[in-house]
Amino acid sequence: MNRAPGRTMAETVIDVGERPIRAVHEDIQKAAKAGERMVLRNTLSRHNLGVGLPPGCELHAEGSVGYYCGGLNTGARITVERNAGWGCGEAMSAGHITVGGYAGMSVGAAMLGGLIHVRGDCGPRAGVAMKGGTIVVEGKLGYQSGFMAHGGKIIALGGAGPSCADALWQGEVWVCGDVEDLGVDAVITEPSAEQVAEVEAILDPLGLSDRSRAWRRIVAGERLWYFQSRDAKAWLMI
Repeated sequence: MNRAPGRTMAETVIDVGERPIRAVHEDIQKAAKAGERMVLRNTLSRHNLGVGLPPGCELHAEGSVGYYCGGLNTGARITVERNAGWGCGEAMSAGHITVGGYAGMSVGAAMLGGLIHVRGDCGPRAGVAMKGGTIVVEGKLGYQSGFMAHGGKIIALGGAGPSCADALWQGEVWVCGDVEDLGVDAVITEPSAEQVAEVEAILDPLGLSDRSRAWRRIVAGERLWYFQSRDAKAWLMI
């Protein structure tokens, strides 16, 4: 559903309230197929809103949403005015999700692509098992963020909690601010100028670029990549 140049997307308002979530989704899918921008009102922190949205559509949630908002996103632009519960953007492959406040546990879990922008803090295990894409958190990462991430980037501007990047594989966790402690097999490396420029290029369209930041780039120490019996204790710590 690509918009023609200069064309204004029609808007439809969908009341969530206490309605069955299936009925809400039928309205969402109908509006998405019609190429309309959707505004969800009276959200009541309901779960599973905006799951499986197709490329090109736009959804704006007034207030807060519950678990798994924007899960399985394949290219939609989703905006949440306030907070989001667990698993926001889980397994998304493309698109853009903005959370105006706090994002709960496991934001971006198993995501494959796209970008999630959290304006506040986020809960534990942000980006757990992510395979690609980017998570930008203006506040602080919760504990064990980046746990077993196989790809992609997590970028935090307000520090990170305990066990950061525990059992990280080929993902990267970038932190500006204090890191309470590192997880198993996580190491801090000095980023190159090219790597910093790549991160700043991600932040720039969000209005967050600042070349004066002191970054911590956390990657895998590769101890867990190959099991060795003499290093079994590290595996037991995961």
